[in-house]
Amino acid sequence: MPYSFFKRHPKNLIFRIMLLILAIIPFLFFKEFYKHIYAHFTGSIISIVIVHQWHIVVINIIIFLSFLIPLSYRKKFDWKNYGLVAAFFVSLFIEMYGVPLTIFFLSKSFVGSNVVLPTSFFSFEFLGVTIAMSLAMIYATVLMIIGMVLILIGWVTLYKNIEKEEIVTSGIYSFSRHPQYLGFLFIVIGWLIGWPTLLMIIFAPILVYKYIQVSITEEKEMSGNKKYQEYIKNVPFFI
Repeated sequence: MPYSFFKRHPKNLIFRIMLLILAIIPFLFFKEFYKHIYAHFTGSIISIVIVHQWHIVVINIIIFLSFLIPLSYRKKFDWKNYGLVAAFFVSLFIEMYGVPLTIFFLSKSFVGSNVVLPTSFFSFEFLGVTIAMSLAMIYATVLMIIGMVLILIGWVTLYKNIEKEEIVTSGIYSFSRHPQYLGFLFIVIGWLIGWPTLLMIIFAPILVYKYIQVSITEEKEMSGNKKYQEYIKNVPFFI
């Protein structure tokens, strides 16, 4: 990673170091992450997968769709982008706790005598269902929690300052120009790692691209604002 990454915007140094540590963790525990991904992509995990738990499907969809509310507290509301996000979460949780078609399909071709399952490091009961978490799933959960916190803090900052300032540059917006979108990217990447199936491989890159594109579009719309151009010089795009 180039030195300039840390040198620019020095007040973000601690956050960038934390981001670097997060990025290194999968490499430090490569074997556990590999077993987790292998189990999903080969269907080996079918023996412990949760199915037909529609109450958990509905609850998770409601919880994660609620994060579109603070994410949408922006200058414009693009229903196409949020419709894509809604489709992502609905499809994700139906496959996770309802009918995991990708895993069922792959299990017919790959499951044999040499089944490789990830080690369960933590488990808990949720609405009568035991959910076991591998190291990769715990890591993914941490990423998603970070994303949720960024979205909520961004929303609170906007809500408190939107009537006081033409452009909100205080609070979390003094560290990142798009903290809410950064938070959403953390959530998507977290789900990609935690539930690495064909569905996620298709959806995740599309969503990452769309929200980076939305961020760039918003900045182009502000290109004529001198205050915002000064803001760009002092605060990084994401981190």
